[in-house]
Amino acid sequence: MTAHWPSGYGVIVHTRETQQRLQSILQAAERGDLALTPADVPDIFSATDRLANAAMWLIAHMSYARRFDLTGAALEAEDFKQTPEGHMGGSLNMAVAFAGYLAANALSGHTRAWTLGQGHCVAAIEAINALTGDVSATQRGRYDRSEAGLNALARDFYSYAITPDGRPGVPLGSHVNPNTAGGLSEGGYLGFASLQYVHMPLPGERLVAFLSDGAFEEQRGSDWAPRWWRASDSGFAIPVMVLNGRRIEQRTEISQEGGLDWLVKHLELSGFDPIIVDGHDPLSYAWGILEAEARLAKLVETDGPYPARLPYLIAPCIKGFGFPGAGSNRAHNLPLDGHPHENASARETFNAGARTLFTPPEVLDDAVRTLSVHTAQNRPLESHNALAVRNVASPDLPAPASISEHSPAPNCAMDAIDRCFTDIVRANPRLRVRVANPDELRSNHMPLTLEMLKHRVNAPEPDTPEAVNGSVITALNEEAVIAAVLGNKGGLNLAVSYEAFAMKMLGALRQEIIFARHQKELGQSPGWISVPLIATSHTWENAKNEQSHQDPTLPEALLGEMSETARVIFPVDASSAAQALRVVYRGHGEIACLVTPKRDVPDILSQEEAAAALDIGAIHIAGDVTAARVQLVAIGAYQAQEALAAHRRLTDRGLPCCVTLILEPGKFRAGRDPLERAFTATDETLHTLFPVGLPRVLLTHTRPEPMTGILRRIDGGPDQMRALGYISRGGTLDVHGMLFANHCTWAHAVDAAITVLKELPSDLLSADERRAIEGSGNPSVLTHAKPIHREETAL
Repeated sequence: MTAHWPSGYGVIVHTRETQQRLQSILQAAERGDLALTPADVPDIFSATDRLANAAMWLIAHMSYARRFDLTGAALEAEDFKQTPEGHMGGSLNMAVAFAGYLAANALSGHTRAWTLGQGHCVAAIEAINALTGDVSATQRGRYDRSEAGLNALARDFYSYAITPDGRPGVPLGSHVNPNTAGGLSEGGYLGFASLQYVHMPLPGERLVAFLSDGAFEEQRGSDWAPRWWRASDSGFAIPVMVLNGRRIEQRTEISQEGGLDWLVKHLELSGFDPIIVDGHDPLSYAWGILEAEARLAKLVETDGPYPARLPYLIAPCIKGFGFPGAGSNRAHNLPLDGHPHENASARETFNAGARTLFTPPEVLDDAVRTLSVHTAQNRPLESHNALAVRNVASPDLPAPASISEHSPAPNCAMDAIDRCFTDIVRANPRLRVRVANPDELRSNHMPLTLEMLKHRVNAPEPDTPEAVNGSVITALNEEAVIAAVLGNKGGLNLAVSYEAFAMKMLGALRQEIIFARHQKELGQSPGWISVPLIATSHTWENAKNEQSHQDPTLPEALLGEMSETARVIFPVDASSAAQALRVVYRGHGEIACLVTPKRDVPDILSQEEAAAALDIGAIHIAGDVTAARVQLVAIGAYQAQEALAAHRRLTDRGLPCCVTLILEPGKFRAGRDPLERAFTATDETLHTLFPVGLPRVLLTHTRPEPMTGILRRIDGGPDQMRALGYISRGGTLDVHGMLFANHCTWAHAVDAAITVLKELPSDLLSADERRAIEGSGNPSVLTHAKPIHREETAL
């Protein structure tokens, strides 16, 4: 390619400042500091300009047109979609940025990973991937830069196609998804990429995180990246803010506050080292990425002081640059004033804009060949970047016996998790560890973890569990800390939070769950070790606080997701809690919520029983199910105690009953597709645990209605099963008060058994107990005489 690169191409113009900056790249090539010869670099420059133009041309057609004309001829009315769609403005900006990212890779000989905070701009990625041929396995043979391949891309974009089994009918979506070659995250939940990117690359890995100025107003905490980055255990993470100044229908907050100048000052105050590049020029992006990494390399050499001044690229640009309508509110979605299919003026405007962007096929072919230096540089394609193909071996899990070697054995489920987790960390020194902690790790009974791993801080306070290289990411910001473990997909992770406030993590969790589930559906097994979220200080034991602290919505919401990817487990004691943690770490690509008590609770299961129960999902803990007239089903530690107390009363009064503990309710739902059905219990297992026709009383940690929906397979209807759970009552109470307020005591369970059995002895409850559950007596008469331990349950 012999074109003179300083003149740019199409809509790409290189400012004097950018040309001066690019001279430094040419000089680096002359010194032998790049992966290309001095003669090759100008060709890379020219090829990048042409690829960016071609991608923008493609994006405009993807939104508006049904087909492409590779001669560049004007399209007629019938060539346009009747209902155009697409986030064109941001996608056009991202095409420039992504072309610059490819140029940086070619110049340096490094294949960087990328993540896209503004996932709705996926058209930019898909367009460039189709033009370069670096598409995913599901897209291969369908999308390429031939006329047929490009026409398929245009037709499929927002085609809403659906398969007979209800799946998307084309390997192309509105956002980044597992069909997008090289994609790591959907980017549909704005703001989470800003929180995760600094935690994503391991040492030696490189990442470019394209961020949105609109999403800057979303999840706060991205300003803390310098607080978390360390030369010793962090890779090169380069944030790139595409600063187009507009969100959907108005200016961004940054723009309203003062634009570029305000953002630079804000970032400097937050500890960043801002680098301003031209957001209309792919080569300016390329220079910026290389310059940022050069500055990071110096930070690695000095390894402190911290916080390090991390490079941060800012790319001011006009939203929708390169096409008519740029800079307007319309540019967010469809920039033209009217639809070309039905409006002659809009059609003329489209064709005029497309002519400016058109790159002849022979010119584009030459550009793609020039940029395709992966084999010569012995590096993977961008679709196979290190983060996209991550496959972490399962951790070594010490034998369960090692947990009991500690003395004394824990009576607290959280103490057991603490001991089990530190044993696992000790056994896996190769894995980078991240613990997400919104506030109170020690009070949540994780002192061993805290002493071993320590809070990550810039200036440790003497005689406290703090360290510059600590692995505990602590901030009173649930979104920011959960991002640390979700970003650390190359390592070992744990999150610990109050159950009520872990709800703030749900959006981030759901984005990971959806992406991993879609990968599984495509046969792509996620390679990251499953992540446990410990929801403790939970609804029933957080009685001492007001009702804001009493909320089981998180497990209820996660139970709505596909159960083999979003697992919800309710340990009841130390053995089941430790075993649940081990079960999670044996898996890959799962988010698991462990709803765990932190107060001392009686032992119910041995280690062997806990392992069996978690394998199946449930276990009988009292009585003979074959002789029982009523089955008490418990989900949750405190519910297990109430069920056992009810069992004692019923059996003492001559009524045969049994207690069955469910640890993982999702295993007993009706599977909604083949993947979930393979995870759930068979009918044979289900009927062994829950015989058909046996009346039941369900005591659940959650609200009763969501859980009865999950457990429809064991629900014989209102006459056969009564469900007791959280009915949204609370306040400053104790545990017994919470149980009583929500009609969940053992006595309420006995009364429910009377209801489903209809004809029972009248003396199952005393007069005082009857008055208490009817709301006219003293609730204290229902208090347990003593906790019930496993040796009393007649297993």
